Amino acid sequence: MFLPKSEADTNNLRAAEAARREGYARIETWALESIPSAIRRGVTITVQEVQCGDPECSPVDTAVAILFPSGGRGMMGIPLEAKDVSKEALLECFPTEDVLNAWSRGEDAEWPPMDDYDDDNMDFTQKPQLRFSVGQRVVCRVGPDPVKGWAPGKVIQLWYREPTWPPNSLAPYKIELDDGRNIFAPGDVDQIIREYKPSSDE
Repeated sequence: MFLPKSEADTNNLRAAEAARREGYARIETWALESIPSAIRRGVTITVQEVQCGDPECSPVDTAVAILFPSGGRGMMGIPLEAKDVSKEALLECFPTEDVLNAWSRGEDAEWPPMDDYDDDNMDFTQKPQLRFSVGQRVVCRVGPDPVKGWAPGKVIQLWYREPTWPPNSLAPYKIELDDGRNIFAPGDVDQIIREYKPSSDE
C-alpha cells in the first residue's frame, strides 16, 4: 500500500528536518568539546545550513558559529549537509587553539587563513527568511551574564560576511550597538539576538 504523494512528501520532509536537527545537535556537541576546557564556559555554538547557487561550490554548506562570553566570535564553513558532517570533517575546518584563545579574549583573529578566492563573485541564493529587517531595533548577547550580558542596537545589514570567512559562510545580521560598536550575530536564534522591547520608563 502506497501513501498518497502529498502525505509521502510530508513524511519525507519531516524525516529530512529531523535528520538536519540531529546533525545540528551532533555538530554543536563536537564543537563545544573541541574548545579548550579553560575557555569553554559560557560559549554558544550555532549551526545553520547555507544553500549556494554557485555551481562551483557545494550545494549546501554547514556554517558553524562560535560566540564567546567576551563578545569574541568567529565562523567556519563545512562543505557538507549537517546530517553528513562527521567529527573528522568538523575538526579539519576547526580553528586553531591560538585563534580560539584570541576570540575568547574578544579579539579579532583571522580564520580560516585567507584564500585566493574571488569573494566579489560569490553567489548566495535561497537564503532562509530572517526574523528581523534592516533598521529594526534588537538586543544582542555580548557578555556571559544571561540577564545583563545583552546590549541594544539596530540591524544595519542582512547576510553579512567578512573576507576571511570560508566561501558561502554568512552571518544573518550585522548590528550597530548603541555604544557605537559593530558586531555580527552568527545565528538567528533567541540565545544571540532578540527583539528590542522598551522598558516602561522609556
